[in-house]
Amino acid sequence: MAYRETEKMRNRKAEARRRIIECTYGCVAGGGFRSAQITRIAACAGVATGTIYRHFESKEHLFAEVFRIATQREVDKVAEALATEGNVVTRLETALRQFADRALRGPVMAWSLIAEPVDPKVEEERLKFRRAYAQLFEQAIREGIEEDSVPDQDARQSSTCLVGAIAESLVGPLSPAQAGATEPAETNDHDPLVDSIICFCMQGLTGTRR
Repeated sequence: MAYRETEKMRNRKAEARRRIIECTYGCVAGGGFRSAQITRIAACAGVATGTIYRHFESKEHLFAEVFRIATQREVDKVAEALATEGNVVTRLETALRQFADRALRGPVMAWSLIAEPVDPKVEEERLKFRRAYAQLFEQAIREGIEEDSVPDQDARQSSTCLVGAIAESLVGPLSPAQAGATEPAETNDHDPLVDSIICFCMQGLTGTRR
């Protein structure tokens, strides 16, 4: 007689997988992918290390899944900002500002998503999500050109430049070395940095200083 998995067993497996992902996410948020050791994740999730490999083909596959989950949250936030009221320039500025603000409020996770050296499989996901951000910006730029709030330009190329500019400008401030040399602030003191990044991006996009 063929073995048939019960609903209870399926639920137990699903719960174990959820805990593994949740604990991996927590490890990455606290110390980057380098701190997410399989033994540590297993202990946190309350499973054996072998159980992790029954759910994920390899550590790289687990990390890629966590990367997708974490980055999709940020992509969704950018999409939400671009879907608000106002002209395209205002919405783009809001989206870029939110991206930078969220990154600086969660520097460890942001560094992990933007610049931490990672395995090739995770790097593939990073490139996919950079394209996802660029596609959102490209659509907004095209709308801006149509409504005449953005000068005529190559929307695809400009969107790629926006993603590159904001990501690269955050690498230094988010790097572990920089974070370790700075005292934690009780209040948000990143406004001048964010303002400078947004000013550069929007001036490049519109040709005028915001």
